Amino acid sequence: MNRKTIISSLLLMAILPVSAQRLQVTRPTVNCGPVAYNKPITATFEMRNKGNRKLKITDVRTSCGCIGVEYPKKEVAAGDKFVMKLTYDARQLGHFDKSARIVSNGTKEPLYVNMTGVVMADLKDNTASYPFAMGDLLLDRNELEFDDVNKGENPVQDIYIMNAGTTVFTPTMMHLPAYLSAIVTPEKLSPGHSGKISVMLHSAKLHDYGLTQTSVYVASNIGEKVSNDNELTVSAVLLPNFAGITDAQKQYGPKMSISADSLDFVFDGKAKKSGNIMITNTGRTELKISSLQMFTSGLKVTLGKRELKPGESTKLKITAMRDELKKQRSKPRVLMITNDPDRAKVVIKINVK
Repeated sequence: MNRKTIISSLLLMAILPVSAQRLQVTRPTVNCGPVAYNKPITATFEMRNKGNRKLKITDVRTSCGCIGVEYPKKEVAAGDKFVMKLTYDARQLGHFDKSARIVSNGTKEPLYVNMTGVVMADLKDNTASYPFAMGDLLLDRNELEFDDVNKGENPVQDIYIMNAGTTVFTPTMMHLPAYLSAIVTPEKLSPGHSGKISVMLHSAKLHDYGLTQTSVYVASNIGEKVSNDNELTVSAVLLPNFAGITDAQKQYGPKMSISADSLDFVFDGKAKKSGNIMITNTGRTELKISSLQMFTSGLKVTLGKRELKPGESTKLKITAMRDELKKQRSKPRVLMITNDPDRAKVVIKINVK
């Protein structure tokens, strides 16, 4: 073996360990909490191909025949996310700890995922209602959206929770801004029991029309640390109030017309794609677009004009960034607030393929 071959081999050996672990799982263990007897329960594992070439799962072995498994049989493109599902038949009472061994070209060694919980004979079948876990505290949702709110309204949304642990919890919501308040019932949550967090939006404390977003944090007990694992996103859309406007005023007011209320982006290997939407004022007075916002990052917008005279048009250009959008858990959308009483809020949906 000559010197050039030896050096090439050493370089290859140095590179392999770095690129070996390309299959990553967000949460390798899912606690399903209390499970009803003889009612199958499914644990969902979010995964991603972190490598720069296609990934193929070649074999999945479960720890027993009581586990069903679902996963992509085709190759997964570089950077793409996907899910694997394990379903336990729950035909045996008591605690369970089931696993699956995953072999792929994305890991040097097999990757293991686990689902745990306890099967109870007297539990009602509500296990599918809590798909999100923040430690041993299970939630039915991990985001709140207060849509179409008028100034002075105080809408309430409920988050249903369950204690999947073995000790009593005192659930709490942390880092609430001034325009949000929360009440937890019951204050103390015993193992296997459920409750709810009622979140109220105080719209009078919102300063601007349009979209306001924040993150709050749910904890099993007071004093727990804040992290991405217990983050809950909250968005609110405050609208101008046209309650007192007459039909005659509407008839002679601005009218917003748009060429499309959604855009489809197929990247085909490209890092970003752009699309256009035409906006026209078909009314009799000036149309004003007072707010233009995005619900998620990964989008860039350019609007030709914010004020349109009757009969005038402008172009809204929307650019989608593939890699950034893949990181978002909310649906990408663009929001416009206008002075058209019939279309005070306009949402452009972004469909990414």
